[in-house]
Amino acid sequence: MPANGKVLDIGGQRVQPGERKVIDIPVAPTYTRDNLSISVQIVRGRRPGPVMFVCAAVHGDEINGVEIIRRILKDPHLDRLRGTLIAIPIVNVYGFINHTRYLPDGRDLNRSFPGSARGSLTGRIAHTFLQEIVAHCTHGIDLHTGARHRSNFPQIRANLEDPVVLGMTEAFGAPIAIDAKIRDGSLRQAAGDLGVPVLLYESCEALRFDEIYIRAGVKGVLNVMRHIGMLRRSRARPRPPTISRNTRWLRAPESGILRVLVPLGAEVQQGQTIGFIADPMGTSETDVVADIHGIVIGRTNLPLAYEGDALFHIAEISDKANWEVDEFHEAHEPDASELDPEDLSSAPIAD
Repeated sequence: MPANGKVLDIGGQRVQPGERKVIDIPVAPTYTRDNLSISVQIVRGRRPGPVMFVCAAVHGDEINGVEIIRRILKDPHLDRLRGTLIAIPIVNVYGFINHTRYLPDGRDLNRSFPGSARGSLTGRIAHTFLQEIVAHCTHGIDLHTGARHRSNFPQIRANLEDPVVLGMTEAFGAPIAIDAKIRDGSLRQAAGDLGVPVLLYESCEALRFDEIYIRAGVKGVLNVMRHIGMLRRSRARPRPPTISRNTRWLRAPESGILRVLVPLGAEVQQGQTIGFIADPMGTSETDVVADIHGIVIGRTNLPLAYEGDALFHIAEISDKANWEVDEFHEAHEPDASELDPEDLSSAPIAD
């Protein structure tokens, strides 16, 4: 059962109302006998309320969410918190250290829940996270990015048939929400089986920070906390997201050099040329044509393409989008006075 009462026990340590504590949950050491742990910061308000986890780097190279959580933990609104925030910036510490999506056994953590205390390394991590963190919670937000060389426009992926999840999604304020089927073995599935509604926020690219997408993520998490009663509600209401119930990848019709003609987040029409592929000598060009009306929610950043490579990820929509790309960027562009010297804008981790 979620811990709404006075005692919260995580990693063998008790956290009382009004306390803020960092707890290290041990996981398997490296084969050189170096100890590893999942670090968790727990912020408990003095007043009872929801218990929400927010986590990042379930895939170890998806680091944009790590910075989102760091900034949330510095936010002064937490001084007036009702309930409990459980923040886990780096779930897959093995992958994070090695700049890789997977764990050392080659498995995907987000396909390995609920895991097992006696299973593979990945299964054990999944089991530990589910029992030590998720089982205590009433709500959750899981932060992800695109894969290497692929960028995602800020979006929520969630089961929008669930009214609680839909309310959280609308509160978050992302420009687009995907009614995404729950994948077997995912954190969303395992949490849902425990009765914990979870949103998945996608933005940016693996091993990269993006300042605008980070700011959108911070604002979104705080908006959800206001919506569920953890923080005082604001008079401002986020604009409802454009909802898509179907997405598809547009693939390269030929091999060659890709030129992209539309930005991430652009609304495109069926039949619109959104890129072209040319051979290196410039003797031929082939148009890349959108086959549905939708929004570009993801795209490759590599200009080199083989026939069949995934180039553009398009979320199908029936009506006009509720926003424009420039409008979204302007709403999250920081003023010079807002920039924190500790914040790294668009900074990569070196390979």
